[in-house]
Amino acid sequence: MGGRMSLRDYWYVAALSSELESKPLSRQILGEHIAIFRNESGEVVALADQCPHRGYPLSLGKVVGDTLVCGYHGFTFDCSGTCIAVPGQDRIPSKADVRSYPLVEQGLWVWIWMGEGEADHTKLPSTPWLTDTENWSAVGGVAKIEAAFEFLVDNLMDLSHETYLHNGSIGTPEVASTPIEVEVDESTNVVRVFRHMESVDCPPFYSRTTGLEGKVDRWQDIEYFPPGFYLLHARIAPVGQPPLEDGTDDHAFHMKIFYGLTPANDERVYDFWALSRDFCVGDEEIDRFLEKMQASVVQEDVDALNILQARSKTAPQWTEVSIKIDRGGLAARRVLEAIKNA
Repeated sequence: MGGRMSLRDYWYVAALSSELESKPLSRQILGEHIAIFRNESGEVVALADQCPHRGYPLSLGKVVGDTLVCGYHGFTFDCSGTCIAVPGQDRIPSKADVRSYPLVEQGLWVWIWMGEGEADHTKLPSTPWLTDTENWSAVGGVAKIEAAFEFLVDNLMDLSHETYLHNGSIGTPEVASTPIEVEVDESTNVVRVFRHMESVDCPPFYSRTTGLEGKVDRWQDIEYFPPGFYLLHARIAPVGQPPLEDGTDDHAFHMKIFYGLTPANDERVYDFWALSRDFCVGDEEIDRFLEKMQASVVQEDVDALNILQARSKTAPQWTEVSIKIDRGGLAARRVLEAIKNA
């Protein structure tokens, strides 16, 4: 795994809450295969996805009450990973236990701690917009990208690509032409990118959901919490009534756009996404529209990043050219490199 080892002491999105049921889900995270499921009590559980007997995936087994039974020879594990039964004998081998992983369920997402020892809950990202169902409506999904984790970080930190790659949904010319401001909090490694657009065209993604048409003021404020959590504060307001820094702008429409960046291995990454909005809360038609639209946007990113990964393996080395619009992405690269080398 190389430098990936230093990326372990963090929380990553492991699954959508809706993905988990009594049938185990197999997921690879940072090179480790993990079986994730709900026990009879509805609690989420994650165990190493390999039976210590003959290596059969535990995700192919069966959940019985609060235990997971291997589908090959019946080794049985409780929710802590302790082997509590083996076939044909009373004595359980001392090395029969499997690793369990701390999980936290927050709204649409289930987070996993990949580090050794006790989980550091102070590092768990805060996502109140996914749990406050009275004031926010949320939709979400997940895509698997056959590309390195770093390609996805670059993609999300430089939203100028919306103008070209997503011009039928969220992209307008001003996204690429508007200058950005970049800040890096050296104490927390959080990278922030600010793009405030005035009197710009309202793209279909927002006009179809807010009712605003023609020109609007549009803010895109990124917060990237390395390595695996990205939050975009998107605000749309009528021209002449711009959003306010303190968020007391009741005339504006607010959307939180989340990405959980979860490396499967060095050449594959899971792109968990979610949208929360504070307008038309509970409107199922808008839920469906946004879910379909965002899934389409994400797929456009998936297709582009898959191409970049494939090309990186076959194309000769070239000198990468960066410009002012890349400052957020370059800052994120520096922070990630520091984490890997820590």
